[in-house]
Amino acid sequence: MKITWLGHSGFRIEIADQILLVDPWLEGNPMFPEARRAEAIAGATAVLVSHGHGDHAASAPGIARELGIPVVGIYDLMQHMEKTAGVGTVGFNKGGTIRLGEVAVTMVNATHSSSFADSAGMIYAGTESGYMIAGEGRTIYFSGDTDVMADMACLQALHEPDIGILCAGGYFTMDMKRAAWAAKTYFDFRTVIPCHYRTFPILEQSAEALKAALPGVRVIEPEVLVPIEP
Repeated sequence: MKITWLGHSGFRIEIADQILLVDPWLEGNPMFPEARRAEAIAGATAVLVSHGHGDHAASAPGIARELGIPVVGIYDLMQHMEKTAGVGTVGFNKGGTIRLGEVAVTMVNATHSSSFADSAGMIYAGTESGYMIAGEGRTIYFSGDTDVMADMACLQALHEPDIGILCAGGYFTMDMKRAAWAAKTYFDFRTVIPCHYRTFPILEQSAEALKAALPGVRVIEPEVLVPIEP
């Protein structure tokens, strides 16, 4: 298994027989070197989108068309992408599990918002979500954009994830302190990777508070396009 940060909340996850691009915001992402786009998307088998905001979903249709792969996400948003972007999609909903080859992907709850702008104004994009991604005998919890939720207790009991990819930049999502509280209160992670931080000055710039609050957990501050083997 390899997990590679694409900046902000984007990840390339190589797991079992799949290469999943999760919230890959490439064009316009100040953290992502666009000259390395081909490297970042090479061999991808599906694009997962957690919600409709541009810093998560905007690059998905272009990547999917280029590679001939599906975009996976909440049913409402997937229907819109099929109609307006001409891409194949897999639309499902929270609590549902789909199979992508040898990998099981379960859509789980998040608490945030989900919309995008077009000429008519702000458009509803279904609801926000996270994912449990299971393969190779491991389970990754990708939180999407969220705050702390009591639902997280259910997610631990049902899925027992050992890897947590947690939004932790604050302002738009939970910050490092809240992400740490969620991790130690609800989960039993062996590895935690923070995201949705460092992109803009308004967001947290360091994960030191997360590390300090989770002794015994491997907290990895990712570097863009540097693979992690958790």
